Amino acid sequence: MSSSIPRGPWPRPTAVQRILQGFLALTLPILLVALGVRLVATPVFLWLEYHRPGFPADHWGMSTQERMTFGSYGMDYIMNLAPPEYLGGLVSSEGGMAFTPAEVSHMQDVQHVMSWGLLIAFVLLVLSVLAAWYLHRATPGTASSAWFAGSWLTVILLLLTAVFAVVGWQNFFAAFHSLFFSSGTWTFSISDTLIRLYPTQFWIDAAIAVALVTLIGAFAVMLATTRRMRAARSFRSTR
Repeated sequence: MSSSIPRGPWPRPTAVQRILQGFLALTLPILLVALGVRLVATPVFLWLEYHRPGFPADHWGMSTQERMTFGSYGMDYIMNLAPPEYLGGLVSSEGGMAFTPAEVSHMQDVQHVMSWGLLIAFVLLVLSVLAAWYLHRATPGTASSAWFAGSWLTVILLLLTAVFAVVGWQNFFAAFHSLFFSSGTWTFSISDTLIRLYPTQFWIDAAIAVALVTLIGAFAVMLATTRRMRAARSFRSTR
């Protein structure tokens, strides 16, 4: 039996504590997905993509090194608060502008979505830690059970999303973008730099990577909370 389980009467969760449990369970999928997105939105993932066997080459002859250079600029841009000139001033190897004004505008929209999304995730993380600390002090075991439920909720949502994506990737991709971007602002020609840097295969691989990180995180939470829940059940059975 864990020594962290206090002796004495086991208090039942109040209505407020139940709400906090629901908050922990519902926010866990968001936090795990945010972690996956943050890990994927890096030049490291970009390097792995461009150098992995089978990744489609650029039809117009852009080298892997050029892709890494401009692709890394794109990744860096969406993760910082740089002005549009950060991308708009880049010159391609042909001597023209690397990104068109429409592409820069879309990347600015992506930057805003990423900034706000990660900020919201950080706020939810802080609130989750505070809620878990309160629940642990007030009713030990309830935070663990909430996170355990949240991990299963994450797995279920991942499975449903995976089915939707496998059945129709294009519809899934369009539906996802429609949630965050205005119609017509995120579609480009196959000869545009954004499509050459981040082709369809890149987004499929990115979605798989985010899903794997999220799934691994969910199972890690399950394992971490199972021991605590067993200790809590053992304590209740010996009261």
